[in-house]
Amino acid sequence: MHKISPDEIKKLLIRGTNWVGDAVMSVPAMREIRRIFRGAQITLLVRPWVKDVYSAVEFVDDVRVYDRSGPHKGWTGLNRIVSELKRERFDAAILLPNSFEAAFLCWRARIPIRIGYVRDGRALLLTHACRIHPDIRKLHQSYYYLGILSEAGLIDSSSWQRQEVPLSITIGVLEEDRRSARQMLQGAGISDADKIVGLNPGAFYGGAKRWLTERYAEVADTLAQRHGVRILLFGAPGERRIAEEIMQKMKCRPVTLAGQTTLGQLMALLLECDLLITNDSGPMHLAAALNVPQLAIFGSTSAAATGPLSPLSEVIGVPVECSPCFLRECPIDFRCMTAITVDRVVVAAEKKLAERRRTQR
Repeated sequence: MHKISPDEIKKLLIRGTNWVGDAVMSVPAMREIRRIFRGAQITLLVRPWVKDVYSAVEFVDDVRVYDRSGPHKGWTGLNRIVSELKRERFDAAILLPNSFEAAFLCWRARIPIRIGYVRDGRALLLTHACRIHPDIRKLHQSYYYLGILSEAGLIDSSSWQRQEVPLSITIGVLEEDRRSARQMLQGAGISDADKIVGLNPGAFYGGAKRWLTERYAEVADTLAQRHGVRILLFGAPGERRIAEEIMQKMKCRPVTLAGQTTLGQLMALLLECDLLITNDSGPMHLAAALNVPQLAIFGSTSAAATGPLSPLSEVIGVPVECSPCFLRECPIDFRCMTAITVDRVVVAAEKKLAERRRTQR
């Protein structure tokens, strides 16, 4: 593995991660890449559904979408993006995801330096095949992406081992999405003077990450009745059923936007919230990156590994002997979630709302 000279890299490709939460957790590594390759033109290649995460950031120069749906499906889409990357003549590529496809794509595009972890049988496609440091999995997942840079000799591994690299995940939102979000709220009868609590009761990975819908409904009703807050229900298109369950169980009338927003609009709507109550999910990471106060409910997963990186975030969980199990569905009695009471979440939410009022005076 030959030493990389950052000054010689004029055009750099970053193959970004494929999921919203991972996209946010990889931001510290991308900020380091910008610092290391300060003179390079940096292009980020991502799947369509995470593009908006990077719509208003300063650490990349261009965001390119890798779409393999519709007319770009299969080999047609792969060959199209390979041709585009070839024309760009990148000097190097850093691959944040572990997939074979990410390495194959850059190898086909004849990018001379290809840096990534040795995973998924792709060692021969990489010029800088990085091993996973045994200590990296003991830390937050953001350090996993920084580990690629240290194993490639671009940063000192002791910097992340001592957790000295700042895990800055701050991102921005486009002004057009801010305007669109305000229009949505006005259309739903929510004024600028209203206090807003957002609920994100879904979680893509599976039911084991989801707190009970009846408890979300009870928390929402309690906060609405005691404090006059407006309730917004968020969720992906596939999570509309969960939002509808909560609406049916509530006495107060929430506003549901589940499946009705782009990712950019969701980010802008999160910025309008005084508080977000959420499961371990992509919106949880977005709220942390946008400095939105939140309560993050954890059960089957590990807050130490994938928790929100924000001082305005509070993790709520109950230690039980089988957690974290990282299973999609609980095979027993769901004790990690049923042990989290409505009263505990309401008390934590009221404390957050009080803090919010003090900071806004």
